Amino acid sequence: MAAQEEMIKERVVKVESEESWNLFLSQASNQGCPVIVHFGASWCVPSLAMNGYFEELAHNYHDILFLLVDVDEVKGVATKMEIKAMPTFVLMRNKEVISKIIGANPDAIKNLVESCVQSTTVPLSESV
Repeated sequence: MAAQEEMIKERVVKVESEESWNLFLSQASNQGCPVIVHFGASWCVPSLAMNGYFEELAHNYHDILFLLVDVDEVKGVATKMEIKAMPTFVLMRNKEVISKIIGANPDAIKNLVESCVQSTTVPLSESV
């Protein structure tokens, strides 16, 4: 079980600094890749409860960059993004906030991910 859980965790990238935050957003923007960020804290039980679900989504949706930001470790990013409660989930595209969900709501987060996928998918008839 631990090996399987570790494999899933590899899809979520933990942001360690403001510099890495800027780098991830720039790379995603350059590649046209949407970003979903889980802002949480190690002491926040609802945030911790959402980690496994967030990792599962990341494992299933490879065209989205999934980031994890601990608001206590990367305070500058949390402040810049105006994070007031944990967990907060933010959908970004081209470094701009598209949508924000506050609270541990798996259904809303899955809908957010699926709306993101649908808006980036081009129907086959239009791609020719």
